[in-house]
Amino acid sequence: MGKVKVFTDSTADLSKELIEKYQIGVVPLYVIVEGKPYLDGIEMTAEKLYDIVEESKTLPKTSAATIADFINAFEPYLEQGYDIVYLGISSKLSSTYQAACLAAKELGEDRVHIVDSLNLSTGIGLQVVKAAELALSGATIKDIIENLSQITPKVRASFIIDTLNYLHMGGRCSSITLLASNVLKIHPQIIVKDGGMTVGAKFRGKWKTCLKDYYELTVGDGSHIDPERIFITHSSNPRAAEYFRERIEKELNIKEVLTTEAGTVISSHCGPGTIGILFIEK
Repeated sequence: MGKVKVFTDSTADLSKELIEKYQIGVVPLYVIVEGKPYLDGIEMTAEKLYDIVEESKTLPKTSAATIADFINAFEPYLEQGYDIVYLGISSKLSSTYQAACLAAKELGEDRVHIVDSLNLSTGIGLQVVKAAELALSGATIKDIIENLSQITPKVRASFIIDTLNYLHMGGRCSSITLLASNVLKIHPQIIVKDGGMTVGAKFRGKWKTCLKDYYELTVGDGSHIDPERIFITHSSNPRAAEYFRERIEKELNIKEVLTTEAGTVISSHCGPGTIGILFIEK
C-alpha cells in the first residue's frame, strides 16, 4: 500500500499545530509589497500587512503559487515513494489551482492528484484535515479522493465582514456601497458558493448584534452541522472568535471546535475584524 502525502496552500488558514499534527505540506502564495514578493504566512503576516495598509493607504497585491513552487514541494516526497493529493484555493478564485495541475502533468498525474476544493480559508482546511486523517490511517489515494468527492459539496463557508474598506481598496466594492455601509452600519455576510464568493445576508446595527444575528443564521440549533468538527476563523478578532467558541461548546455537541487566524492573502481581501464559522453539512 502506497504512502500518501497531503498538501494544501497557505490560503487554507490552518494553524501550525494542525499542520504539524496531521503532517500537511503547505505551498505558500505571495503578497506583493512595492514590487517585492513575500511568502504568505512565512515572510508576511496579517498583522504586518495591516500595518503596511495603515501607513500607505494602499492594499498590497496577492499572487498565486507557481508551477516551480509546486514541483519543488512535491518532488522530495515523490522520491520517497509517496503519492500526493493537493487541495488548495478554489480554481475560480486563483490561478494557483492551474499551476498545481500543470506541475502534476510534469511530475506524473498517476502520482500527483489535484483536487479542486471549490473553497477558501478553512473551507479548504476542513477537507485537508479529513484527507490527512485518512492518509495517516493508511487509506489509499483512491479512497481519499473518493471521500473528498463526497465532502466537497457539503462544506459550508461564510464570513461576516466588519469593514468594507479592504474590499473597496481591492476593487470589489464601490464607493457608494462603502459609504452606505458606513452610514447604515451594514455588515455583509460573504458566502462561498460554487467555488466563488457571493454576498449573503446584510446585517445591520451594532457589531455585537450583527455577530449574534450571523451566528443564529449560520449555526442556529446546529442540527444541520456534522458534529465531527467546526472551524472558527478570524482576522484580528479573537474576542468574537471566543464568543462563537463558547456558544458552540455550550449549545452544540461538536467533537472538535478549532479556532484559526486568517493568513495574509485571505486577510488582504476581507480586512481586519472579519470572522467566519465553517463546517461540513450533514
